[in-house]
Amino acid sequence: MTANRWTRRDFFRNSGLTAAAIVGAPALLAGCSRVEDTGATQSGDPLAALRQAGTIKVGIANEQPYGYRDSGGELTGEAIEVARAIFKSLGVDNLEGQIVDSFGSLIPGLQSRQYDFIAAGMSITPERCAEIAFSNPDYATSNALLVTTGNPKKLTKFEDVAQGDATVGVLEGAVEKGYAEAAGVPGDRIQVFPNQNAAFKGILAGRVDAIALTAVSLRWTLQQQYADEPLEVTESFVPVVDGEEQVGAGGFGFRKQDTALRDAFNAELKKLHDANGVLPLIEKFGFTATEVEKAATLTAEQLCAAS
Repeated sequence: MTANRWTRRDFFRNSGLTAAAIVGAPALLAGCSRVEDTGATQSGDPLAALRQAGTIKVGIANEQPYGYRDSGGELTGEAIEVARAIFKSLGVDNLEGQIVDSFGSLIPGLQSRQYDFIAAGMSITPERCAEIAFSNPDYATSNALLVTTGNPKKLTKFEDVAQGDATVGVLEGAVEKGYAEAAGVPGDRIQVFPNQNAAFKGILAGRVDAIALTAVSLRWTLQQQYADEPLEVTESFVPVVDGEEQVGAGGFGFRKQDTALRDAFNAELKKLHDANGVLPLIEKFGFTATEVEKAATLTAEQLCAAS
């Protein structure tokens, strides 16, 4: 493995990689995130203002099971529950959620200071790393396809879509569009949907033959919201780009200037991983020990450098 390449083979060979250490001294970051909105006193300590306010604002795409509002209006999901536990340990008890119109709007919203960080099951990729600062991952999972019952076109991976005449749906701003293009799916056979619900409705309306997302996301949403519809999820698979398997590891997004806050978050995330505390928070959303254990062997630095 070279210094700037990280493949799934390396991923399975290596373990015990450490998260970034917390930097606890003051004067780390002036004017962290939404100080002016929370009414907290301007401070060089990125957590001082947030602790004083007792609230941090989080951007979500309302995508289950990562970050969404449930039927009772409560903010929840895999990423939300991990973030809630971490910020509580850091002295910030309340998460205030802001839902964006599409997954692709999350990073622009963070950069324009609409919220303090992203908790939406966002895959850590080199392209995204150029725009925002990621935490280390809290989960790692594979992809799958949502198809109509019986899978009439026998689609099991992106290459199957490319070789026939099938169409595939992806979420705006999600990594699956790039995976489909890399597999040779023509652009006119890739349908971009603004959100998860629109994608499910799209396949039910016959607008596409398949929807590509993480396996966990598809299975959870099918079970929770569309169990009575004629849909099924294929076996999971690992996308391949330029001969390299793609690690689907997700983390939390922070602004580039908020790396001190990100480092504090990382330190608490490592404590959770070391104490086997992540899985109890997220298994109710369909995650297993496999996804958590894989994530614990990776860092954002490695994923940001991956090809």
